[in-house]
Amino acid sequence: MKNGIIFDLDGTLWDSASVVVKGFNDEIKQHSDADYILTEEVLKLQMGKTAPEISKVFFPTLPEKRALQLMSLCAKRERKYLAERGGKLFPQLEETIIKLKEMGIKLYIISNCECGYIETFLKAHKMAKYFDDIECHESTGLSKGENIKLVLKRNNLDRAVYVGDTQGDCNATRFAGIPFVYAKYGFGNVEKPDYIINSFSEIVNVAADAFN
Repeated sequence: MKNGIIFDLDGTLWDSASVVVKGFNDEIKQHSDADYILTEEVLKLQMGKTAPEISKVFFPTLPEKRALQLMSLCAKRERKYLAERGGKLFPQLEETIIKLKEMGIKLYIISNCECGYIETFLKAHKMAKYFDDIECHESTGLSKGENIKLVLKRNNLDRAVYVGDTQGDCNATRFAGIPFVYAKYGFGNVEKPDYIINSFSEIVNVAADAFN
């Protein structure tokens, strides 16, 4: 039986907020029509949303096309910074991932991010060897719930759970019809998850229960 764990990225595997904020603010300074200073607090409130949704918060006075263009430029700079500096991995991340692989569990990442963001995480922290597939909103144009269904089908998974830190993650997982694991150490709040983990390493116990 093929078992898999699908992870969200921000607030679940790493905290990239400080680097992303610097990338966004440095890029915004280059554009006279953008008058905005991003903070980590504001950024974390937007985690899990798509670029079009976030653009309306960051650049509400700009035409939609221009706001999306700025989002794309900011994202490009953020990826450059992250590739150089990496983000902050949550404690015991790699050790725990190795344990999951030793248990025969396949690992995946699905995020509502732009193309290249997950790849930047994998490259900056040398994690690509652990993950079997990835998917993002910009690549497919699908909602997170639809992308979860896509990855489940594409990888012929018999059983899976999704690990995330926001209510949006939980809602998407419900849509896909698999159990949701709430990463309580992350950025958001969630009502009635199937499992709760207070640290990343606790996912091993969840996996043992879910795939027993």
